[in-house]
Amino acid sequence: MEHVLEVNELSIQFGGSEKTVTVVEDFNLQLKKGEALGIVGESGCGKSITSLSIMQLLGGNGKIASGSIRLNGRNLVGLGAKDMQQMRGKEIAMIFQEPMTSLNPVLTIGKQISEVLEKHERRIKSAHKQRVLELLQQVGISRPDEIYYEYPHRLSGGMRQRVMIAIAIACNPQLLIADEPTTALDVTIQAQILDLLKRIQQDATMSLIMITHDLGVVAEVCDRVMVMYAGQVIETADVRTLLRHPKHPYTMGLIQSIPKKGDHPGRLYSIKGSVPAPDEYPQGCRFAPRCEKVMPVCLEMSPRLQQVDNETTCRCWIFDENIKKAVVPI
Repeated sequence: MEHVLEVNELSIQFGGSEKTVTVVEDFNLQLKKGEALGIVGESGCGKSITSLSIMQLLGGNGKIASGSIRLNGRNLVGLGAKDMQQMRGKEIAMIFQEPMTSLNPVLTIGKQISEVLEKHERRIKSAHKQRVLELLQQVGISRPDEIYYEYPHRLSGGMRQRVMIAIAIACNPQLLIADEPTTALDVTIQAQILDLLKRIQQDATMSLIMITHDLGVVAEVCDRVMVMYAGQVIETADVRTLLRHPKHPYTMGLIQSIPKKGDHPGRLYSIKGSVPAPDEYPQGCRFAPRCEKVMPVCLEMSPRLQQVDNETTCRCWIFDENIKKAVVPI
């Protein structure tokens, strides 16, 4: 099966002429048509920066230092601003974390959705309103005729996020990126938004990248999951395999820290320490200072992402046969 998206050896840097910091390194991704991929990790691990690089929205002080991002075989790295504008919304779209800062407060909902159609679809202007009303109904908004004329501040958080989804799917893109789309919503609305995204993705055979820190969201929506830590991918697997048989100590810690039904009251498990800043990454394995299974080699050499079995890749010295024979845990 052909891949809709292929990212190879991607490195992202931020900074100016005096100091440059690499925030994402050696990132690889392959996404099939209709596949849903979850990217998880703590805040600051590089999830959102990676998604913004795919959209070519890094900003003035960020740049792709190396690597390629191919959408249907076309490399987006170095693509001109005009060509990229033609692709955003039509072939690739993104749902941002906070809809209130993404929607224009002085334009009506109808106008903001119509802008996407006016940019990418050649149809008479009078037909845009009917399409907008259809989109509002598709994302589960009642009274679409009234909401069409409303402004963002008049809507609830859940409804604003539904509008963001309507904008993203207006031109039926092949790839949809959702960056923490349920973070600011209560649990009931979260479940509704996730069900909506899953239905839209499956009905349109759309490829989906879900950026989140919540493994429950991944279990609900995604087919495959990628775990990031300190700017690197440290484990990939299908969702069921990763949740039942995690390989990397960091992934084990993430799953162990999830509250479980029937747990005795008391302190929840947590991974000691915190994610290091990009300019303070340690020598060797970046997780070593927080790892309960650290070995001497972990403090000196950085492990590579390697195939552990048919389902899983993992960046950990535990799975290097030569290392396992030569060293013991410290």
